[in-house]
Amino acid sequence: MNHKAISIRPFIGAKDFEVSRNFYKDLGFEEGVLDPKFSVFKTGDLAFYLQDYYDKSWIENTMIFLEVEDVDDYYNQLLTLNLTEKYGVKLTPTRHLDWGSECFLHDPSGVLWHFGKFNK
Repeated sequence: MNHKAISIRPFIGAKDFEVSRNFYKDLGFEEGVLDPKFSVFKTGDLAFYLQDYYDKSWIENTMIFLEVEDVDDYYNQLLTLNLTEKYGVKLTPTRHLDWGSECFLHDPSGVLWHFGKFNK
């Protein structure tokens, strides 16, 4: 197949939709409300859908990798947002590995975000 893809947009769920909406807005994503229980969150040309739906086994096995320019800087910006205090989420410091670097952030529902940078 010859993919001529334009974008990819994962769907994630929320245990508490309003809390998750606020969390992602605090992270700097712009929300577009598509339905009272369904939104799209964008940053630049990238986006994902957030839905008011929760299935523990699905959510706790959902991971998203977002590549950023500077992982250490991104981690420091995450620290300044006080997300762990505000939302009770887990933020894991940057790890530098053979393939690149990454830090981790769980959202309020349990979705695991990897913020990383690949070595060139």
